[in-house]
Amino acid sequence: MNPRNDTEISEFLLLGFSEERALQPLIFGLFLSMYLITVLGNLLIILAVCSDSHLHTPMYFFLSNLSFVDICFSSTTIPKMLWNIQTQSKVITYEGCITQMYFFVLFAVLDNFLLTVMAYDRFVAICHPLHYTVIMSPRLCALLVLVSWVMSALHSLLESLMVLRLSFCTDLHIPHFFCELNQMVQLACSDTFPNNMVMCFAAVLLGVGSLTGILYSYSKIVSSIYGISSSQGRYKALSTCASHLSVVSLFYCTSLGVYMSSAATHSSHSNAKASVMYTVVTPMLNPFIYSLRNKDIKRALKMFLGKATLKGHVVLRLKKCP
Repeated sequence: MNPRNDTEISEFLLLGFSEERALQPLIFGLFLSMYLITVLGNLLIILAVCSDSHLHTPMYFFLSNLSFVDICFSSTTIPKMLWNIQTQSKVITYEGCITQMYFFVLFAVLDNFLLTVMAYDRFVAICHPLHYTVIMSPRLCALLVLVSWVMSALHSLLESLMVLRLSFCTDLHIPHFFCELNQMVQLACSDTFPNNMVMCFAAVLLGVGSLTGILYSYSKIVSSIYGISSSQGRYKALSTCASHLSVVSLFYCTSLGVYMSSAATHSSHSNAKASVMYTVVTPMLNPFIYSLRNKDIKRALKMFLGKATLKGHVVLRLKKCP
């Protein structure tokens, strides 16, 4: 196959999960439902945090940012897949593919950074409770989120620019439901060694580095909890970390599972199915994990939904008045 220059490429084909037309309505309905649940669940978390002054704390500030990123993360891939199913087309333009890849990498890395920042927040809250408000000042919280955004954007920009330098073969079929970075690199006919080196370096620096930071924070948290004399105090300290620890476990276990399955099977379609866990399922489950075990979030959601219902009744009554 003869390589072609990037400027000659106009479009890629996203093969998705299955070529069978009979399965397309099922896939469309399933992913549409998961996407709506993801957007609604995370949006409710953001509205609950913004509407309740009791939740204007560092922990919930980071949580609302995580919910916003999860909405963006899902919106990067699912709407395009649903549109392709609806129009019975697998086409995505070259520019659209690069753009989708950029934002996917951006929000995936940002998720990773925010989970690390949230682990640090829990570390300070439990290990240094007397200095918590001083250490986790609003300025530091905003700075941590800003640095996470900047680093994620720069990393995603680097990965995208590395792909732009590649030349692609005549076979432009991507065996995935979105433009995944590794799949695009595999389609290239030019030298991909620099791309692979950057991806490996980023995986070690960002993935392993963040996970190490999270594990270190929780090792200190566990040792600090064991130092608490009362069982009630230990339970209260653990309960503040339970939701975050569950989300961290879900995010990293699914990501590791995708990596292990890709290394074991070498099947692109299997990788696409496995990647659904961290691209779709994890952002959908995060709001449930944080709301089901958190009394403050439950109370804020009840208050917010109660106010919304009351406003709805008032509007209906006003409309009925002559």
